[in-house]
This record gives sequence, C-alpha cells and structure tokens, in this order.
Amino acid sequence: MTFPMIALLQAGYYAEPHAARYDAATMGMFVLIIAIGVIGFKKYSKVQFPGGLTGAEVAEKMLRDNNIHNVKVTHVGGHLTDHFNPQTMTVNLSDSVYSSSSVAAAAVAAHECGHAVQHARGYAPLTLRSQLVPVVQFASTAATGLVILASTQNELLCWIGVGMIAMSALFSLVTLPVEYNASARAVEWLQTSRTMQGAQLAQAKEALSWAARTYLVAALSAIASVLYYVFLILGRRD
Repeated sequence: MTFPMIALLQAGYYAEPHAARYDAATMGMFVLIIAIGVIGFKKYSKVQFPGGLTGAEVAEKMLRDNNIHNVKVTHVGGHLTDHFNPQTMTVNLSDSVYSSSSVAAAAVAAHECGHAVQHARGYAPLTLRSQLVPVVQFASTAATGLVILASTQNELLCWIGVGMIAMSALFSLVTLPVEYNASARAVEWLQTSRTMQGAQLAQAKEALSWAARTYLVAALSAIASVLYYVFLILGRRD
C-alpha cells in the first residue's frame, strides 16, 4: 500500500535525484521483508511434523479446541498467501501449508487460527485494524488521481500525500500486536494441546518469530517513509 503514496510525492513536488535513490532503498527494504519471511518458512518446511497432521488438520483441530465452529478451513492458491478472512469466516491456507505436514505448515496454520480466536474473543487491536482497512484502501485509491495534481507542486497536496503514507504507517503499527498475539496464541495452543513438544515446538516458535520480523521491518519502513517526506517538505521551506 505504501508504493502508490511514494509515487504521489515523487511525481511532483519532490522529483529530486536523492528521492529516486530513496525509492530504490525502499524497494530494497520490501525485498528484504519478503526474503526474511521466505527464509524462515523454507527452513522448517523441510522438517516433517512427527504427528503427521497437515496444515489443514492442525487448523481444524485448533478451531475445535477453541470452540469455534463457524469458521471454515479452505485452500487458496499461491505461496504464503495464508490469511484469516473475518468477512467470509474462513481460514485460508496456501499451497505450501494446506496439505503439508511440515513444522512450518503447522505453525502457519495455527497462527492463522490465532486470528480466528482473536476475532471470536473480540481482540481490540484486530477490531481496530479491520476498521482501518477501508480507510487505507481509500487512501491508496485516491493517490492515483493525486499523482497528476501533485505535479502542480502544490504543497498542500503533498501534505495530503504524507497523510496517506501516515495511514499506512498507522496500519503497520496496529498490525504488530495483532500478529505477535496471533503467534503467541498459536504457540500456547500447540503446547497445551500437546500437538507439538520439545524440539518441534521450539522450531515452530522460531518459524513464527521469522514471520514476526517481516511485520516489524514493514512498520519501521512505513515510519521511515513518513519521516523522510516530512523532512523533505520542511527542508524545501528553507
């Protein structure tokens, strides 16, 4: 969501050489985010889950154990496209998780069910994040039209662009406790249900900690984007 906002500001008032270099750095940051997540998952996707349960079976078991019977576990295409959808009440597991019996697949499936548990328990940060989704989507859509208007070098429009980036940054910050809490719920259930023990439980924790780092890096990147453009605006006044 951040990319359209950056394009808005770089299109007009801040079309400077060092802005282009920053854009390259930002792209590099997002490549790093993806790499962190993929490395963590790939490491434990090769370790077979001793219980023999697939990601889908782990998800179904965790939902049952938490007395959640109105959420369906489904399969979606892609790699690491796993997510919980509160609108359709589904836990959607990707190709590399749904039918896999690896430690990584079990950890990811439990994590997504952690979001379903949050929803069922009325976890406040998840509610706030859901409320922010349409706001951030609007900001991203509105940026397309503002790109043209920003070429007039209107400072007000550029501040509006900064505000849009700030909404994405806020969304990233709210996402942090949501994701960390979902992982904590996943690990707690894996342990208390004896679905995983010993070395496998430790490996699941590590796999989820790699995933958590992607959200942390994303939040820091979003904050850096806001600060960068705020300083650019203030610097142009001197």
